[in-house]
Amino acid sequence: MRMYSTHPNLPAVRRDAAFFAERNGIRVAARRFGVSPGTITKWVRKARMVGFHPIPTLSSRPHRSPRSLPEATVLAIIRERRGKGRCAEVVHQALCRRGVLVSLSSVKRTLDRLGMRKKRSPWKRPHDFTPRPAPAYSGALLEADTVHFILPDGRRLYVYTLIDLFSRWAYAEAAERIGAAASARFVERAVRIAPFPFAMIQTDHGSEFSTWFTHECWRLGVRHRHCRVRQKDDNAHIERFNRTIQEECLDRVSTTIAAFRTAIAEYLPYYNRERLHMGINFKTPVEMFPSY
Repeated sequence: MRMYSTHPNLPAVRRDAAFFAERNGIRVAARRFGVSPGTITKWVRKARMVGFHPIPTLSSRPHRSPRSLPEATVLAIIRERRGKGRCAEVVHQALCRRGVLVSLSSVKRTLDRLGMRKKRSPWKRPHDFTPRPAPAYSGALLEADTVHFILPDGRRLYVYTLIDLFSRWAYAEAAERIGAAASARFVERAVRIAPFPFAMIQTDHGSEFSTWFTHECWRLGVRHRHCRVRQKDDNAHIERFNRTIQEECLDRVSTTIAAFRTAIAEYLPYYNRERLHMGINFKTPVEMFPSY
C-alpha cells in the first residue's frame, strides 16, 4: 500500500485507520490496514491536527531540487518552443547549436511539465507500420474500401469495393450494414471469386477494418495493413474505382439494395473483361493475367 497516491478514497481510509488506532492501538491498526506502525503514527498525528477528518494526500515533490535545470536554460527552452513551435528534438538541436548544454530528455521533461508538449491521445487507435509492398504481380497488394449512400428516408446503404493494384481487377458488393465481420466475409467471398491468391489487403482506419478484421484476414492467409495517416495517395486506386463504379453504374439506378446488387453484378464483368484501363496500357484486367 502506497502512502501517497491519487486514489480518491485514501483520505477517508487514513482517517478511519487513525480513529481505529486511537481505540485499539497503533500495532493492531497497522496489522488491520496493512501498513507499518510508523505510517499509522503519522496518520494519528495528522488526524489530531485536522480533527479526525479525511486526511488529504500531500504531494511527494521535494521542496528543493539541487540538480534541476538552471532557470536560464528553462527560459531558453520556452523561447525556442514558442518562437518556432517545433518538436522537442528540433528544440534540443537548436539549443545545442547556440551552446546551451541540455539533454533531449530534459527538454522533453521541461516541455511536458509546462504543458507545452502535444501528447498522443490514449484513445487513438495505434497505427501499424507494415511496409507497403510493390504491386509486382496480381494479388501482391489490393485495396479495399466502403462507399456510403444516404437514402431519401435517412437510412444508409453501403457498397464494399476492392481492387488489385497490378491488374486492376475489381470486386464489389452492396450491403445494408458494415462492420468487421461483414468486411471479413466480403474479403472471403472475393478470395473465392478472384482468379489469383491474395497476399496483402490495404484499407483505411475505419471501424469496419478493425483489429478483428485483421485477425480474420490472417485466418484466410491474407496480410492486412492500414494506409498511412494523412497520406491521401495511399488509397488512390480504390478511391478512383469508387468514383468509376458510381459514375458508370450506381448513379444510373435507383438507390435500393436490390437495384445496387443487380447493377453491380452486371457491371463487374464489363469492368474486368471489356473496359480498357489507361493505367495498364489500355488493357483489360483479365489481359494482365499470365494465363490469358
